[in-house]
Amino acid sequence: MKTIYLVAGLPRSGSTLLMNILGQNPRFYVTPTSGIVCTLANVRDDWELNKGYSAMGRRQSEMIKRNVLEGILQSYFKHTDKTVCFDKNRIWPEYLEMVAALLGSRERVKVIVTVRDIRDVLASFEQAFRRTSALSLIPLEREDHLKSKTALGRIDYFMDNSQNVGRAYNAIRDAATRGWLDRMHFVEYDQLTKNPKDVLDGIYDFLGEVEFTHDFENVEQVTFEDDFIYGYKDLHTIRQQVRPQPPQWPKIYDQTVQNTQEWKDIEEISQFWRVYLAKETNESVAGDIACK
Repeated sequence: MKTIYLVAGLPRSGSTLLMNILGQNPRFYVTPTSGIVCTLANVRDDWELNKGYSAMGRRQSEMIKRNVLEGILQSYFKHTDKTVCFDKNRIWPEYLEMVAALLGSRERVKVIVTVRDIRDVLASFEQAFRRTSALSLIPLEREDHLKSKTALGRIDYFMDNSQNVGRAYNAIRDAATRGWLDRMHFVEYDQLTKNPKDVLDGIYDFLGEVEFTHDFENVEQVTFEDDFIYGYKDLHTIRQQVRPQPPQWPKIYDQTVQNTQEWKDIEEISQFWRVYLAKETNESVAGDIACK
């Protein structure tokens, strides 16, 4: 039986870097962006469409469905002899109730959530757009040609509820609304690149795993993805050395963008997760006082 941890969060927020740092631990198996959550959801959603399962009776059907889903999840990692597995996908927070059922309890659900100032997330996608669109047609241009022709239009596209930034943002917030905050550990991109040891110590403490000495000067990339599947160049290529990265958005977006109401709305939610961290701190302080 594998120990399975989830890695989710905003895109362009250091999840690939984090996975490759964690991958230095010989006990840990780490994935690139994984499709297993979608496979599980598809099996779950289509189960009742099969008349054979429906006809056997709801109680037995539900029991077998749970066993099948649990078997799929465990089998996904059967090829590795490593006992601790980290699976990365931004939409995991949408399915935490299912994960709890498959892992056996709510307490076994642990999600590392990478986050970054949304203005820099958008700036990173804007840079990828500029790199790629010179010689390639990217999905945005195909799906909404006119919106793709302005920086504000591209921001609106990326933040749409059906697109990568908007969906990940909503998934994190809704998981918090559904009461999963205590099973989520936020990793801020700026802190990961400035103070990687402290951040990794916090992750090990959250997971309850034995600490490991990581090499932040020589991070070998062990997860690979064909980024042209997503329509962009070099989305998941990491730097070998962990170094702080200054904010990019002031250089990427000029006053044409920054003076708009659309941008001011983005600024209001740019570090939305800090509300959760403040709540967690306040509850901890209240608990300490109560214990005294």
